[in-house]
Amino acid sequence: MLEKRRSKRFTAKLELEISSLFQQDNVKVENINAPITVVDISRSGIGFQSTSSLPVGYYFNACLSLGDEDAKLYCVVKILRSTDLGNGITSYGCEYVGLAPVLSFIFDEFEQSAEENN
Repeated sequence: MLEKRRSKRFTAKLELEISSLFQQDNVKVENINAPITVVDISRSGIGFQSTSSLPVGYYFNACLSLGDEDAKLYCVVKILRSTDLGNGITSYGCEYVGLAPVLSFIFDEFEQSAEENN
């Protein structure tokens, strides 16, 4: 199968919770409290799974910690796609929105560490 992603994805074990979603036209969904499990991450986006139903095209604020406590990324993430996996679990694909390119060194270090551990 031909890989179409812009950046290589790495397996990640991160737990996050989405408390609110929003759209660019100020439509906001509050009090979601959706626990998510990040399954992979790249310099352009994240893949996660959740038992909550989240709308495609909405955004949420995220803080990602990639191994090093000092290497935290605060970013806005846009939900691009969803796939029903069955058993009440949905897989989501997201991209970072507005992430400063200068922070790419965090992904360089994470990728190097991930490749050394495999």
